[in-house]
Amino acid sequence: MALDPLLIEVLACPEDKGPLVYFADEARLYNPRLRRSYEIRDGIPVMLVDEATSVDDAEHERLMAKAAAEGAPTTGSGGSGGSDTGTGGGPSS
Repeated sequence: MALDPLLIEVLACPEDKGPLVYFADEARLYNPRLRRSYEIRDGIPVMLVDEATSVDDAEHERLMAKAAAEGAPTTGSGGSGGSDTGTGGGPSS
């Protein structure tokens, strides 16, 4: 079940408040900055920091390659692909 486009527009990581990469076929939202994955259960994103899964280097590389190849949408960007999916730091101080 795909996420509602409105959710894709407004969701952000509960930890760093940044955008997430949406992988519909894997039912997950991914934060490449913190390397944390949020499961989507029955069409509902589980946006609890304690329920997020840490992602190792190999999985991070796989997800980033997949996002680039498939143009995976990012949250907070109107669902368009190709937005900030880099591994750069968070907000500047």
